[in-house]
Amino acid sequence: MHIIKIDPRALKDNPDDARKSKSTPQGDALLAATIKAVGIIQPPVVSPEADGGNGFIIQAGHRRTRGAIAAELEEIEVIVTDPAADGGAMRSMVENIAREPLNPVDQWRAIERLVALGWTEEGIAAALSLSVRQIKKLRLLANVLPAMLDQMAKGDMPDERQLRTIAAASIAEQKEVWKAHKSKKNETTSWWSVANGLSKTRMYARDASFDDELAQAYGIAWVEDLFAPADEDSRYTTDVEAFLGAQQEWMTNNLPKNGMITESNNWGQPELPKKAERVYGKPKKSDCTAMYLDREGKVQSVVYRMPEPQTANGMSAKGKGGEGRALAPAQRPDVTQKGQDMIGDFRTDALHEALQRAPIEDDTLMALLVIAFAGQNVRVDSGSGNSGSFRSQIAPHAAMLVDEAGNLTFDKDTLRVAVRSVLIEVLSCRRNMSNSGIVSRIAGAVVGADSFLPNMGTEDFLLCLSRQALEGACADTSVLPRNKVRDTRAALVEHFSQERFVHASALFAPDTNELADWKAHNEIVEDEDATDVDGSVEEPDESDIDPDAVSEGFREAAE
Repeated sequence: MHIIKIDPRALKDNPDDARKSKSTPQGDALLAATIKAVGIIQPPVVSPEADGGNGFIIQAGHRRTRGAIAAELEEIEVIVTDPAADGGAMRSMVENIAREPLNPVDQWRAIERLVALGWTEEGIAAALSLSVRQIKKLRLLANVLPAMLDQMAKGDMPDERQLRTIAAASIAEQKEVWKAHKSKKNETTSWWSVANGLSKTRMYARDASFDDELAQAYGIAWVEDLFAPADEDSRYTTDVEAFLGAQQEWMTNNLPKNGMITESNNWGQPELPKKAERVYGKPKKSDCTAMYLDREGKVQSVVYRMPEPQTANGMSAKGKGGEGRALAPAQRPDVTQKGQDMIGDFRTDALHEALQRAPIEDDTLMALLVIAFAGQNVRVDSGSGNSGSFRSQIAPHAAMLVDEAGNLTFDKDTLRVAVRSVLIEVLSCRRNMSNSGIVSRIAGAVVGADSFLPNMGTEDFLLCLSRQALEGACADTSVLPRNKVRDTRAALVEHFSQERFVHASALFAPDTNELADWKAHNEIVEDEDATDVDGSVEEPDESDIDPDAVSEGFREAAE
């Protein structure tokens, strides 16, 4: 028996190999990647050809040989032994039957040994063709009770979420829960029960209003969630009492004038004083602020308004000029509530008919559009990022177009500013409830918004692109695609630091198919109620329209 080096392509398969079933492509890829990273740990066993040829027959290690060829190794070490009398049949069978893959616990121990030798988690993952997440998951076993490890070594493993919960608990807590839920002999463990007994509420650092100094004062030690997305603060604590105490102290130290600290009710809403009216628009100086903790422990605040206090003789405590004023005795109104409802219907029908039929100048139409958006029945989920409701942002612009008598009085510059402000508040391309849909794309294309898009050749955005998209971004540049995606991305970031890059998918021009579908879906259909029995369109009654007003309107439009 001796060791030689030989080209793996020169070795011949043993026709009597016991393993006839093909291995999976994933398993072959894993083996090839491992051989490429660390080489062949155990050399294949070969023997000279029995018929006197110069070649060698593989007795053990067919997959290792194929893996070496896939890894493009020029030569490998093999152990040369004399051919067995049975052609190696028994040796091949024993080797395949006796081999058993490492269980997760043994894998973890092997990983810890590699880490102690200087290997990084990324390096181990690359060598084993595993994800870094899988390596991190196995390393959680370092925090697991030895008795649980023994059970896991039998192949009885919890899922990832359960393992994270178990590993986050102390050994003492694990020991107590394991006594109550450990499995009986030859039975699997109810890991759900174990994890449920150890689960704790997590309070996240990203939800904390207090600073590190206050955290230290309350003894809060943040723990990193290894499985959270890399771009978010995943630190947390299970010391709920300390977290909430620090939040309460922060609210006390930062309570505004006319402020109070309250609690949330069963629906998560703040408990306000009786008769308090919550303010959703722009607050007044006399309004109050209530701060509270929501169900996730976040600090929230709302503004509320209390009614004016009444004096004992029925007078308002805040009369005009600083004096109390007597309240008028209750009496029957000139028009009842039902009458007011009828007036509202009459007005609405007349307004809509006038908007449809009366001549209106273009400037007046635009001004009316601004005022309409300031109406109390309008709700828009704005994407502008302005605080307050949509109406509170539009109302000041609408008020600038109207004088004290309710007449439209404005110059074109004022109207232009108002219309732009309304469009800014209404149109949005954000991927949430404020998205205006295809109309925002159309508007952006019309006003040339493409030229206002920022440089997207940044690390943050390029991380969102696939290999194919990154290589496509190289097309019009001097950057050549690299073998590794991160190298291509780094080269593009450096290149676009001096130039502006806009990805094609960010351009405003809407997709032609989507645009056609939108137009077809919103095609105007004639109202059957607007036609006579014979199918002709109903003409307006001339008595309903002032001829002088119509003539004047058309004459101004023509000018």
